[in-house]
Amino acid sequence: MRRTGPRRPQMRTTALAGAALAVAVAGFVFAAVGTVAADGSRAEAAAGPMTAVRAAAEAAVIDPADRPAAPELAGDDLDGKPVGLAGFRGHVVVLNVWGSWCGPCRAEADDLERLDRQTRDEGVRFLGINTRDPDRAAARTFVRTHGLGFPSLHDPTGELLLRFPPALLNPQAIPSTLVIDRRGRIAVSIGGAVTEGELAPLLARVTQEAS
Repeated sequence: MRRTGPRRPQMRTTALAGAALAVAVAGFVFAAVGTVAADGSRAEAAAGPMTAVRAAAEAAVIDPADRPAAPELAGDDLDGKPVGLAGFRGHVVVLNVWGSWCGPCRAEADDLERLDRQTRDEGVRFLGINTRDPDRAAARTFVRTHGLGFPSLHDPTGELLLRFPPALLNPQAIPSTLVIDRRGRIAVSIGGAVTEGELAPLLARVTQEAS
């Protein structure tokens, strides 16, 4: 009898930035779900070894029947207050991984803030994971500069990122964004900086699904 491995999620990959070009950073190339899309802009050096800074985005959309459950996430935000993913159950959640040292993170931050405000009445909530920022002061300055109104878990070592399937959230590639559906399952995985125009239709798609 032939043995078969566990069923892999069925994903459709969409290049958000145009041509599918690989971004190489210090000799390290990360290909989310097999391919990487880029806009040709220069990737910036990242804080810490083996960290690829993603200058442009590609999305993997997962069929509802194949969506894996998001892992439990809980900890302190940048002000030391407790926050966790469980508190957003029943909402569609945009989970964004960022660092104050990351140029593409700065490029996408204003778009994320606008989309956060525009979709709140639709039951969407945003949650950040701030990574590789040992000093919370630098991360708080980033939040103030971009007027971010959503909380972020402080994860300086990247421990929280290791809880996700690496094919959907590679802990070495910053920024990354996930859309989590109302049932707490990962619906969309985006590697690289994303714009409001790119994220909005994907978010609307998940928001309009029956709960």
